[in-house]
Amino acid sequence: MQFSRIRLENWRNFGEVDVAVSTRVFLVGANASGKSNFLDALRFLRELVILGGGFQKAVLDRGGVTTIRNLAARRNASIALDIDLSDGEERKWRYRLVFGQDSLRRPVLREEKVWDADDNVILDRPDKKDADDDARLGQTQLEQVFANKQFREIAGFLRSIKYLHIIPQLVREPERTAAGYKNDPFGSDFLEQVASSDKRSQKARLRRIQDVLRALVPQLAEIELWRDGGIPHLRGKYQHWRPHGAWQTEREFSDGTLRLVGLVWALQDGQGPLLLEEPELSLHPEVVLRLPQLLYRIQRSLKKSPRQTFISTHSLELLQDEGIGAHEILLLITSKEGTFVCRGASDEMIRKELEAGLTIADVVLPRTAPDTLTQLTLL
Repeated sequence: MQFSRIRLENWRNFGEVDVAVSTRVFLVGANASGKSNFLDALRFLRELVILGGGFQKAVLDRGGVTTIRNLAARRNASIALDIDLSDGEERKWRYRLVFGQDSLRRPVLREEKVWDADDNVILDRPDKKDADDDARLGQTQLEQVFANKQFREIAGFLRSIKYLHIIPQLVREPERTAAGYKNDPFGSDFLEQVASSDKRSQKARLRRIQDVLRALVPQLAEIELWRDGGIPHLRGKYQHWRPHGAWQTEREFSDGTLRLVGLVWALQDGQGPLLLEEPELSLHPEVVLRLPQLLYRIQRSLKKSPRQTFISTHSLELLQDEGIGAHEILLLITSKEGTFVCRGASDEMIRKELEAGLTIADVVLPRTAPDTLTQLTLL
């Protein structure tokens, strides 16, 4: 399954969003336009159903309802997340969650609904039981195993979402692993994740990473996982004038190398939606130019169905790829009422400019530049 439509109401930057999404999605917008916040809505849905998560924790981890709610929202306006899930052709499920806060500022459900493929309503809350016991509105039924049997497939799908934004400095600090971090999307326990994976899969994935890195660093002959006193390390063997070369660990790897290692590993790890935040950071422009092709080829080499990928970016090089279609672009445009999201394929001018031979970068990046940008040079 994959997301086929996403609707947001009063979620952070966004007053109202209703967009269809494809298998590959590029979020393009100015700084602070809401690219990260759009991805965070999907992370929020995942956190509803993961072990140790849940509705209350997901809201409070973000500072509470007041912090999440759009600043331009009217007084006591509720927050809504509404998604369609499809099998690539037809819609299978629709899930809608609306929430606000009570007089004590505690998160509380206003609405929770589930529709099946035939548009039958499977769940509709609040119901009579909620009316008899309003404490029930502190939890979603989606997160409760005893209550979500009819639509548990939705919970399984949301649990498969993976968010990645590797921070190389965290990967280089192995003591953070001992501090209890688990599946940290910023990489503090990334090497432990690699070390704890199935050995056969681990070798195959590292072999693909090695092939990718060799294209960028020809002197890199080998890459492997290595433990020193129980602490996992990634090390690479570099060829030089000495016949046996020399080994370097992740502490000596460049930021770009570590981010690329994390990216290629994540592409091979799981089949659910993958959320990538500015994957171009620390990479050479020529590498960034080929990233869309690299993502496609790695997934194709795994002989799996294309994995839905959401990529936030404002990279000129990345968006120059001629294989990117207007239907894959979500353009984030800021206003006093919040950020609006426009699908590239729904903008007639964008379609005409692309048909005239311009690239996605030529067409959409100028539309996201702040009007006051020229004032920057006057400061």
